[in-house]
This record gives sequence, structure tokens and C-alpha cells, in this order.
Amino acid sequence: MAEKKKYNYCKELTKGFLRENPVLRLVLGTCPTLATSTSVVNGLGMGIAATIVLVCSNIAISALRKVIPSKARIPAYIVIIASFVTMVQMLVKAFVPALDESLGVFLPLIVVNCIILGRAEAFAGKNPVLVSAVDGLGMGIGFTAALFCMGTVREIIGAGTFLTGLDTMIGSSFKGFDFTGALSKIGLAPMTIFILPAGGFFVFGILMALANRLAEKKGMKKASLNGCEGCPHAAACGKRQEGEAK
Repeated sequence: MAEKKKYNYCKELTKGFLRENPVLRLVLGTCPTLATSTSVVNGLGMGIAATIVLVCSNIAISALRKVIPSKARIPAYIVIIASFVTMVQMLVKAFVPALDESLGVFLPLIVVNCIILGRAEAFAGKNPVLVSAVDGLGMGIGFTAALFCMGTVREIIGAGTFLTGLDTMIGSSFKGFDFTGALSKIGLAPMTIFILPAGGFFVFGILMALANRLAEKKGMKKASLNGCEGCPHAAACGKRQEGEAK
């Protein structure tokens, strides 16, 4: 009888924070990261929604991993993920309509977020339910933290505000902080470029460099682009197979 593999749940949870941060170390989910991190509230909303989908889809895929045919696993994963995304979107529309309006098309596009599909293929499809749930939670927290950091820098420098829109999201009287008045008194104004795509790429690059530098100081492996070998779908990719045949 095969011995059961022992898992370090703390390590599985924390690996997504820095060592395998999906945004800053693995460079996944770049599109929603750049698009929704123009403010802290939008970034947190996207991060929380993605985390819920990550945990739920990891649990479902792990529970069904032995009955899903190998050749049909990707379509099956997408159907499962799409089901949870639809539920999350309906809940957001019902209870936080302002967030649904702010995120727009990027909320339903969680279905094709490579972080979620990547964890399904690389981890949940090969491991038990509980550890898969922990993995999804850790990756979701790492994704949300990256969005929070980017949103903080871009909102403060680009708009001169912090946590604006929080009142409409959670129904509180707190409307966030507005620094524009204080800046105008000393002859300064927000740098609008930081809430535009160019500013997003700049902040993204700086945070990636800082995360990689911190990881290297802690003795972690240096992040690098490994081509097709690093893709969770490399084995089934027709383009890669064509390249190997040449």
C-alpha cells in the first residue's frame, strides 16, 4: 500500500505570497492586474473575487480529478471555473453593484484568468482537496496583495486619493482620503500618467524588481522566463509539438 504524501499546509499557503507570487514572480494575470489596479478599491474587489473563484474551483477540480478524462481536462476545468465565476458575478451584481460597474468586463473574464486555470492544471488536478483549497487561498492572497500594492501607488500618485469609492462598495460613511487640496497648496498636482497604461506598466515593473530582489535575498530561486517549458499546458500545446518536430 502506497504511503500517503505529507503536505506542509503552512508552506502551501505562504508560497503564493512571495516565492511563487502569481503576479510579481510568475507574471500571470497581467491584463486584469494592469486594468483594475487604477484604484485600491477596484484592485481589492478583483482580488477578492478571483480568490473566491480560485478556492472554489480548486476544491471542485481536485474532488473530480479522478473522474475527469485526461484528454478533456482543460474544457472540464473551464466549465467548472465559468460556473463559479457566474455565481460570483451574480452575487457582486446583487450586493455590490458599484464594484460590478467599476470592474466591467474584467469580472466575467476571470474565467480565462491564467492564474486560475494554471493552478487547476498544475496543482488542483494532481492533489487532494484540502491542500488544493489552501493552495488556491494562498495564490489568491498573493494576487490580491499585488493588486493592493499597485493600486496604492497608482491611486496616491496618479489621483491624489486613497481608498476612494469604499463608501459605495461597502455602504459606509468613510469616503477615503483626498490629498489633492494639500498638494495644490504647495504647488503640486497628481501625476495622471500613473493611472494610465504607461504608468501601470512602470509601477508593475518596479514592484516586480522589488519582489524578485526580496526573494533573492531570502535565498529563493531567481525568477526567469522559461519559454514553453514553464507553461502548464505545454504538453498539450500544438505549437510546441510542431516546434519539436522541426
